[in-house]
Amino acid sequence: MGAMFGFRKKDSSAADTRERAGLFARLKQGLAKTGKVLSTDITELFRRRIDDTLFEELEERLLLADVGVDATRRIMDQITRGVKRGELGDAEALMQALENAMTQILEPVEQPLRIPPDRSQPFSILVVGINGAGKTTTIGKLSHHLRAEDYSVLLAAGDTFRAAAVEQLQTWGERNGVPVVAQGTGADSASVVFDALQAAQSRHIDVMIADTAGRLHTQHNLMDEIRKVKRVMGRLDADAPSEVLLVIDGGTGQNALNQVRQFHEALGVTGLVVTKLDGTAKGGVLFALAEQMGIPVRFVGVGERAEDLQPFDARAFVRALLNRADG
Repeated sequence: MGAMFGFRKKDSSAADTRERAGLFARLKQGLAKTGKVLSTDITELFRRRIDDTLFEELEERLLLADVGVDATRRIMDQITRGVKRGELGDAEALMQALENAMTQILEPVEQPLRIPPDRSQPFSILVVGINGAGKTTTIGKLSHHLRAEDYSVLLAAGDTFRAAAVEQLQTWGERNGVPVVAQGTGADSASVVFDALQAAQSRHIDVMIADTAGRLHTQHNLMDEIRKVKRVMGRLDADAPSEVLLVIDGGTGQNALNQVRQFHEALGVTGLVVTKLDGTAKGGVLFALAEQMGIPVRFVGVGERAEDLQPFDARAFVRALLNRADG
């Protein structure tokens, strides 16, 4: 069993080449709305004379895609330095410089979710986020991928406020052959998660994933409740949760920064999942998150299928945004 969660390691086989091509195609399709803002006619733009007007238009496109002021400034500074050094004399050189500048911002947060092979306890993932971010669906897709890589998985239906959330998680469990620990609507979320982690320990399960009720980062009483869930997990395993995974809706744009700050302050977020990138033109928010927060981005979601939850690949993400071929 591998120590890292993600798609299987690449090799030179034709099957793996086709698999990567398929993943990139889904990523490119999923990021089409943001890419339209960012890359429409951008090659033609770069074929014009390199002047202040070109830089202003490029800067505007970056900001419209929600790349953020700080990340945009860093990208523009790098490109203008290259122009001044005489390194960017044609459209392809400019496009490559843009790709490199954007990739350099994202590469530090390209950190896959690692599951140590020699652990004595289940690897426990606490999934948090606001209402509608896609937590339960993300858990279902994640459990699908983990099962495909031969990890045993157990789910905790910790969103006890909504009966539909429990039913949705149980449906994913049945689909993936994964057990789900649940109690009645209105039950104590911490109790459900405690029972699930205890069950995972006794059954020697590899990965336990806990769903939680959606809450706004400004709802302090609900944030206190999820702190309790984290504390209760720690009573069974001093290292639990192994991962605090915050699910962010990519369509929330710059507001995602406030969510990440508040959840991180309350819980110590260790990884991000950015979902629904296929439905927004604001996918550039990943650059702002990387520049200002630096929290690892574990996955991005670019569609409804399980395969559309992909381990984050900085270079592939940028190339898809800029409508370039997979490198």
